[in-house]
Amino acid sequence: MRFFFSMTIALGMCLSAYSQSSRSSDEAADHTFLKNAAQGGMAEVQLGQLAEKNGSNAAVKQFGQRMVTDHTRMGDEVKSLAATKNVTLPATLNSKDQALYKSLSAKTGSDFDRAYISAMVKDHNHDIADFQQEANSGNDPDIKSLAARARPTLQEHLRLAEDAARQLGMTTSTGPGMR
Repeated sequence: MRFFFSMTIALGMCLSAYSQSSRSSDEAADHTFLKNAAQGGMAEVQLGQLAEKNGSNAAVKQFGQRMVTDHTRMGDEVKSLAATKNVTLPATLNSKDQALYKSLSAKTGSDFDRAYISAMVKDHNHDIADFQQEANSGNDPDIKSLAARARPTLQEHLRLAEDAARQLGMTTSTGPGMR
């Protein structure tokens, strides 16, 4: 009986540790989503400012301005939520976004327009998939809600980027994040 009781306690401790480990893993995934959302939004703002400056097509310039406006607002929401979850967000662009910024900043006119819009179509397809994944499978209800609320805006950004691409004579392909 004593052996059975000891085994029951040991099993209970193992299940509790597993459950806690699983919870911390789920929490880490949600926090990583917040960090990536902040990072991506920061890049969208900086690239949007660059589009306003280096773009030559009116649709590209308008799209850049929209990125600045919408991603600044979304970034504020992400920052506010991260503060309540004790998540430290990155303060600078990651190396991939820095490289894109550097590459685009060397371009002007139609070369810039095409490269920027191409990057925005690709990026927004990726973002929509990530936000949908978090909205569907995230564990923190507040973070899931933020992802669900942001997704329609990202879909609108994709539609606008694809419209700008067509105006530039570019073809776009429908990705996993499409409507």
